[in-house]
Amino acid sequence: MIWSFRVFVAPMKKSSPSAKSPDTATVVLRQFRVVFNAVRTHFRQMEKDTGLGGAQVWALSLVHRTPGIGVGDIALGMEIHQSTASNLVKVLLKKELISMTKSAVDKRVVELRVTTTGKAALKTIPGPFEGVLPDALRQLDEATLASLHHDLEKLVKVLAADEDAGSIPLAHL
Repeated sequence: MIWSFRVFVAPMKKSSPSAKSPDTATVVLRQFRVVFNAVRTHFRQMEKDTGLGGAQVWALSLVHRTPGIGVGDIALGMEIHQSTASNLVKVLLKKELISMTKSAVDKRVVELRVTTTGKAALKTIPGPFEGVLPDALRQLDEATLASLHHDLEKLVKVLAADEDAGSIPLAHL
């Protein structure tokens, strides 16, 4: 695919290679846009089709896969803060997609299970439940992932970004 667009900046020398094609930073920015638009499109379509947000679907699928799971384990499984997982659980409980019971062994511990309604909802939801980006990342080889990790680490430092933001699900952005 060939990208064609105009950038309005100070005049450049005609011999400059970037005058004919976008600079690397612009190309990478476009790649980020493609990735984020793919993620957003997936989550919007999922919500349109099911009435559930992407993070809710992921949490529901974790409860389905691991009956009796707790809120803390959902947080670990989704790599999110426990309060975020708790909020997801509240929504799923309100929609009656999961149930919560106290553990028979330790009454301080709650166990979550998918209801019949939740199981029916999961059957109608196209995967991947955790979203297209985590699924795509899992399809990459270790060397590519290591390179991405190293390069994105540099970008996060240049941005001076709050690394705690990494615990916010993409569906919530």
